[in-house]
Formats: sequence, C-alpha cells, structure tokens
Amino acid sequence: MAMADLNLLVPELNEAEAMGAETARFQELLLQASKELQQAQTSRPESTQIQPQPGFCIKTNSSEGKVFINICHSPSIPPPADMTEDELLQMLEEDQAGFRIPMSLGEPHAELDAKGQGCTAYDVAVNSNFYLRMQNSDFLRELVITIAREGLEDKYSLQLNPEWRILKNRPFMGSISQQNIRSQQRPPIQELGNLYTADSLRPEAGPEKPHLNLWLEAPDLLLAEIDLPKLDGALGLSLEIGEDHLVMGGPQQLYHLDVYIPLRINSEESKAAFHRKRRQLMVAMPLLSMPS
Repeated sequence: MAMADLNLLVPELNEAEAMGAETARFQELLLQASKELQQAQTSRPESTQIQPQPGFCIKTNSSEGKVFINICHSPSIPPPADMTEDELLQMLEEDQAGFRIPMSLGEPHAELDAKGQGCTAYDVAVNSNFYLRMQNSDFLRELVITIAREGLEDKYSLQLNPEWRILKNRPFMGSISQQNIRSQQRPPIQELGNLYTADSLRPEAGPEKPHLNLWLEAPDLLLAEIDLPKLDGALGLSLEIGEDHLVMGGPQQLYHLDVYIPLRINSEESKAAFHRKRRQLMVAMPLLSMPS
C-alpha cells in the first residue's frame, strides 16, 4: 500500500502555523465544515415526506404481543458506504461501529394479524439500491434486520425477541405510511463514526491514542479532526496517508494513531494544517472514485 509521507504535507503544516494565505483558506474550509456539523447536530433540520415501497416483513414479539417489522425502501434514503462484504466483515469482527446503514424508523401503528388479533407494526426504510443489493445477500439482510431491531428498541424503549422470521407470502403488515426524513437542501455532512484502529490492539502503556472526528464534507472530500491537547504546534508531528489508511505520530511519542478508512483516498492531494487555538490537526482528504 502506497503511503504519502509527511514530507509532502510539512509545507502545509508550516504555512498553517505562519497563517499563510493558502492555508488560511484551507482552515476556513475545515472550520466551516465543523461549524455546519455542529449546527446539524443541534438544530432541527427541515424534513420532506417520502412514501416507502414495500419489501419484506419480519415477525417477532415483545412483552406486549406480536410485532411486525416492514422492511421498506426509498431512493430518498441515502445509501451506506460502498464496501465489499469482506471489508465489512473485517470491521464487524473488530466490533466496531464504522459501518452505518442510514434508515428511517417509522412510528408504530396498530394492525390486525391473519387471525384477526391485535398486533403492532413498524416501517423501516433503507435506500432502494441498497435494498436490491441486500436481496442477493443473506449476510446483508440479516445485518439490516439486526440494526433495524436495535434501532426500534432504542427509539421506542422496546424489548424485542431476538428470534424472528420472514413472512413468505406477505411483503408488509397493514399499510405503509409516509415518513418524514431530513431534507437534502443543504450540503450533507455525513459522520462516519468510530472506525477500526490498529491502536486498539496496543497495550495501555505507550503513546496516547488521540480522539478522531471523521466525516464526509462532500461526496468526494473526507475531513478529519484529530484532538492533540498536549501540543501547541505542529513541530515533531508525523503524518502518513495511504489509499485507505491514516497514520499519525506525535513528538516524543506523546501520540500515535493508526486508522483504517474504508474509502479510497487520494493521498497525493491530501493536505493537513494544525489549528493552534483548538489544538487540533485538521486533514482534508480528496477521495478517488470507486472502481467499476
């Protein structure tokens, strides 16, 4: 795996400390992206209505009785990160939450089952293209069902039976209602969450693993903020960026970060800047298009 050494990025770091014009613009981009992320987390975004299409129905139960989960789909739901099943398995084996499946969890609605008995149904919608992919993969289907169950339990304080079955001749229970999802009127900022890091295998003694924030500022631009509260400048920092890897070392072995990123990074065009006031290393990583 080819890695871009800090030698390519040192001028960016030095200019950041000198507040050169080019780096100032670069920092402005990162700061604006960070500000938009904070606003997205604290303000209620505008929403739009969608009409999910039926897919398949899951039957399970809770202490309140029978529960049906309608797995639906809509092209308005954003797709998850494009990963192979092998890449996804590698992340899940490390018990990491780096892979997220965007889904819309609908409100509960009372229905009658085939025997005329009362039951509760929930509609869960995923991206339509991802749904088509899921139809050809037992692994993805079970993963979606597991995440949907856990999402409903968290959102509605439920205790669902972990055992379930797919109804063979009934694609949905009751009727599928319209749902409100976040509007895409402003440029989306997608948080990627926790990713697999080789530092999780390190003993507690030794360099500290800094906190990492990682998100997509645009479909072709990945931004990172690495918190370095023990540093007041970039002197002694080392940074290597590969196509799917970021490695950072601190002066006097204060910090070490080794993170796998399930995206294709253009390491040659990546840039970094140290923000003195916030004591953060900011990294902008353009993304390469996925191979067809």
